[in-house]
Amino acid sequence: MIFGLLAIFAGGAIAVQASMNAQLGALLKSPILAAGVAFTASALYTVVAFRLSDSVFPTITQIKAVPWYLWCIGGILSATGVGLSYFLIPKMGIGNLMAYYLCGQMVVAMIIGQLGLFAVPHTPVTLQKLLGLVAVLTGIVLLNVNQQN
Repeated sequence: MIFGLLAIFAGGAIAVQASMNAQLGALLKSPILAAGVAFTASALYTVVAFRLSDSVFPTITQIKAVPWYLWCIGGILSATGVGLSYFLIPKMGIGNLMAYYLCGQMVVAMIIGQLGLFAVPHTPVTLQKLLGLVAVLTGIVLLNVNQQN
């Protein structure tokens, strides 16, 4: 239950930060610059949070054991997703964006879970999960009926 509530909070935080940073991007006339500002603030916050936590910095051996793609591709995908959301919010609205965002996340999460990629627990795609995905897709269609964008 607590993890579900934390996930709901995180989802709300994503919607708020995306809206705020989309406004920043509009004011700066650059969603890419807004993403850079957001990631700079995120990096500073993360460093402070790390220092205040009881986390231990990894050893050189642990750092060398990390596959190369984990160092860069996650960040590239994150910057792409965040930058695109800042670009799209003024064009389609936060609600519509988050609906499509959720759809993309669910489809890819099902594939990753089914295949057990990136050391996540294997969670097979079931009929129930597919029906849930169809329900989300139906919701997206209903949310976007008669939309101009």
